[in-house]
Amino acid sequence: MSIAQAECLQVLNADRLDFGVKTGLQEYDCKPVDPIADKVKQFDPSILHAKGDPDLRSAMALILDEKTGEIIYAKNAEARTPIASITKLMTAMVTLDARLALDEKITLTNDDIDRVKGTHSRLKIGAQLTRRELLQLALMSSENRAAAALARTYPGGNEAFIAAMNRKASRLGMASTRFADSTGLRSENQSTAEDLARMVRAAHTYPIITELTTATSYDLQMPIYKRARALAQKKLANRKHATRTLAFHNVAFRNTNKLVSDKDWQIGVSKTGYISEAGHCLVMQATIANQQLIIVLLDSDGKYTRIGDAVRIKRWLESSLKPAKRVS
Repeated sequence: MSIAQAECLQVLNADRLDFGVKTGLQEYDCKPVDPIADKVKQFDPSILHAKGDPDLRSAMALILDEKTGEIIYAKNAEARTPIASITKLMTAMVTLDARLALDEKITLTNDDIDRVKGTHSRLKIGAQLTRRELLQLALMSSENRAAAALARTYPGGNEAFIAAMNRKASRLGMASTRFADSTGLRSENQSTAEDLARMVRAAHTYPIITELTTATSYDLQMPIYKRARALAQKKLANRKHATRTLAFHNVAFRNTNKLVSDKDWQIGVSKTGYISEAGHCLVMQATIANQQLIIVLLDSDGKYTRIGDAVRIKRWLESSLKPAKRVS
């Protein structure tokens, strides 16, 4: 292998990829060192260490050993499908790769309103949040306005951000993946369980993503303007003359994956997603039976099916797999 090719592989396997940096990857025929694709293609249920079948209800699923890439279970893992808000894991990685100031205040604007699905948001237009808070709410509570604001304030704006998302996907070897926006609201955001396993594994190398996706809740102080007390007491005939005073009220946000608050689960990365075209989705990095696993569940029928599938996986593995000793 030439020095240039070795450098190429080093860039491809780096935990952090700087935005907008031309690496010259197109000059060399090198791919990320990632066994997932070959493992999926060679998958044979008869060689499973786990016995039986977890009877998953999700249309597509993949369970693999995070460290070795060994496939424990696969179901339609190469089928391409919309991925909804699972997209936001890539949004977070691209934002963090750019090394933008996390304490920078960002004002939400009308450009951040969801005009694709018309979803509701508790983040009011005009509110100011730090970039870290936007990451927190996008990852933990799947706030679409937060994800939209992250892309809008990226150097070069939305277009540059989406390009960076697809560039990152390519570098991670996600050959069947395409991103069209930062929120996942567009059904053109598509991937496979196989590709998403790569993305979750990459996301797990970012400590802040581990921290934010596994937080159970976050309380945000949102500004509100109140009319003067005289108006409240109806002592002013003309509302135009009432002064406005700034006040704050607490808005509590919760994690969309209730398993992160379950003491029986050890979760390192979590993200849920839903749009009608994608169904209910869930991806996680979790430790089960002393094994660090990547779990991908896509296109579940009902709201609770993805959680039910995760519980079925845990019970199945705990009853079937022998705890593996890890050498650090």
